[in-house]
Amino acid sequence: MPAIATLKNKRQLIQNLQRAIGLVWQGAPTWTVASLILLVVQGILPLLSLYLMKLLVDTVTTGIAAADKTAAFSHILLLVTLAGIAALVSDLCRSLGGYISEAQSQVVTDHVHDLLHAKSIEVDLEYYENAQYYNALHRAQQEASYRPPRILTSLVQVGQNAISLVAIALLLFSLHWAIAAVLFIAAIPGLWVRVKYTGKLYQQQRGWTAKERIAYYFHMMLTHDSYAKEVRLFDLGSLFRLRYRHLRHQIHKEKLTLATQRSITELMTQASGTIAVFGACGFIAYQTIQGAITLGGLVMYYQAFQRGQVFLRDMLSSLASLYENSLFLSNLYEFLDLKRTVGEPLHPQTIPHPLQIGIQFEGVHFNYPNSSRPLLEDISFTIRAGETVALVGENGAGKTTLIKLLCRLYDPTKGKITLDGIDLRQFTTTDLRREISVVFQDYVRYNLTARENIWFGNVNQSPHEDDITAAARSAGADQAIAKLPYNYDTTLGTQFEKGEELSIGEWQKVALARAFLRQAQIIILDEPTSALDAKAEYEVFEQFRQLTQGKTAIVISHRLSTVKLADRIFVLKNGKIIESGSHNELLQQRGTYAHLFEIQARYYQ
Repeated sequence: MPAIATLKNKRQLIQNLQRAIGLVWQGAPTWTVASLILLVVQGILPLLSLYLMKLLVDTVTTGIAAADKTAAFSHILLLVTLAGIAALVSDLCRSLGGYISEAQSQVVTDHVHDLLHAKSIEVDLEYYENAQYYNALHRAQQEASYRPPRILTSLVQVGQNAISLVAIALLLFSLHWAIAAVLFIAAIPGLWVRVKYTGKLYQQQRGWTAKERIAYYFHMMLTHDSYAKEVRLFDLGSLFRLRYRHLRHQIHKEKLTLATQRSITELMTQASGTIAVFGACGFIAYQTIQGAITLGGLVMYYQAFQRGQVFLRDMLSSLASLYENSLFLSNLYEFLDLKRTVGEPLHPQTIPHPLQIGIQFEGVHFNYPNSSRPLLEDISFTIRAGETVALVGENGAGKTTLIKLLCRLYDPTKGKITLDGIDLRQFTTTDLRREISVVFQDYVRYNLTARENIWFGNVNQSPHEDDITAAARSAGADQAIAKLPYNYDTTLGTQFEKGEELSIGEWQKVALARAFLRQAQIIILDEPTSALDAKAEYEVFEQFRQLTQGKTAIVISHRLSTVKLADRIFVLKNGKIIESGSHNELLQQRGTYAHLFEIQARYYQ
């Protein structure tokens, strides 16, 4: 079993490496070609420099005893010039390499972030309500910015050092095979240490993810405006700082323990390399004294051994880096390989336009994938085309879950939902959602311009069209926007410079305007007026009634004074529909709805 696991890990690492190279090539093909050209040039230059140095030393030695000093110096000057040109070319390649590496790294990093963003959009809402998803995302974000460029850098360094090392090894082998053998053997312990501790670090890093996410959460609560008021009012700052420091201290302690073990082991292995250098130095000096090699040969072979050791150490270090980065890149691929749970049809149907029959829920059950607790049980009802219905019930009754299923943010566990008799799963999610306009209770406040906040309701039309102002007027947001310094071009919120904050009620009107802009057949308002006063609420619903003429509308609200205007009302409790009918019919039934309405009515008497 261990052998099978090891083979599987090797295959996984090779696969990760192949994918990483693919990412780099897709993100920056031109820069990659430039890196390969430099790789070959930089691999050959060290051997050329060594050979020129040998010729220079030998020429100087010969020139000392030569009769014609001028001719000897001319030869020396030529060699010095060639060595200088080789050094300048090496410097130029190094500078170009740094520039190309930086440019390539930036492009590849942006490419990988684009892949992360695409996957974040693609995955279903289910993932956003799962802690494991956030762990995977956190790990992917940690590695995405620098692992692929590092893999490319390691590959380039491996190639460059390999070319130089082969040339150096052949040179040393010409002196004695044992020198070349010592060169390679001395570097093996360091590689073993690097690989061993990389595996340990990878396993510990995955274990740290949950703690790092919790620590970041405390950081966010200490620095984000959403928490600023309560942190101060309840004096939570010191508590959150303490918890953040405690978590970071635990992580740092574990990291330092591993780093200490690694440093001690590396120190012991580096001693073997030092012994090998001086052993080779003694052998080369002995060969020189015996007359087997010239003084220039002494310099060349000694430098060759030193440089060979550097090239080999760098190459093995780059190989270890490849192993490390490929291992940690598994975190990125773990995220990129997430599969959608809400699938697209192979042969999609066309959305009926206009709706003739309406929306039908047929025996719908639903519970979250990782939970056995049912949120909806055997829900069956019909919303006729052009009808306005209301969903009421206590918190957790299943009202918003029904809307999520209708929008195909989830699929039912059992049963089906149809539009004019066609299962929602037969439509593409894009086509279906284009026909639905929703304002959820937890609507988004985009810290962008007021115009964009409304335009996001229908990005298929120009953001400068009069429909945007009409939508704002319908939602009652136009008056608040008119008071802003730059009207519709004013940035909302205070996250960016010159931003203007709105009240909660004004933000809600902007969110309503966004929904009104969308030319959809189905309009859904989930607690749309919870932050509005009674007058504003009345005005919004008057506009809402006009805008939903000929459209199918669903309203979720705890304010029963507003839902009584609906054609029919469905009362939910514990994931089941327990009552349905018009406002007057439900009052006559003297059931749950009538009881809730009477309780609310007392506050207005």
